[in-house]
Amino acid sequence: MIDFLLVAGGYLLGSISTAIIVCKMMGLPDPRTEGSRNPGATNVARLGGKKAAALTLIGDMLKGLIPVLVAHALNASPVVLAATALAAFLGHLYPVFFGFQGGKGVATALGVIYGLHWPVGVFTTAIWLAMAAVFRYSSLSALVAILLTPLGFLWLYPVQPVIIAMLILTVILFWRHRSNISNLLTGKEDKISFGRK
Repeated sequence: MIDFLLVAGGYLLGSISTAIIVCKMMGLPDPRTEGSRNPGATNVARLGGKKAAALTLIGDMLKGLIPVLVAHALNASPVVLAATALAAFLGHLYPVFFGFQGGKGVATALGVIYGLHWPVGVFTTAIWLAMAAVFRYSSLSALVAILLTPLGFLWLYPVQPVIIAMLILTVILFWRHRSNISNLLTGKEDKISFGRK
């Protein structure tokens, strides 16, 4: 029963759309109808600036981090730990509370990664920052960082169910970013910009 509750709780927490809540609280447009129409931190930055984006980023990371930390605290098996992590990620992508219309999952994935093993989170973050500093594309930075994350787990936390979960997460995240990949290939992708202060 506890195992089921951990996985279900991960999905339900992941289903809370931070972007939509932050935009409503700050009197901003629904991020699903403006900008890139993605309820994530990057689009919220376009609509409301740095503060709104920071709140969204923190909220999205926490909803990935918290259920995994709870699973760790309860000594969940590696399979349940991996399932809880994936459930939180999928909750963000397909939130039951918001018509299954969620974001692309980068911040929640990062929260999940930190929850599973924080050194891998540092590894992933360092790759994102390096890519962003050089190329200035948020989507490219995220895709490269996530692509290398399973190798980070293989190196620093070689737990088979977790590595399998991260491979699944990587494939799904790339699928969710297919429009960004197309834009990158055609030179149409927007560079990192945080708009208003």
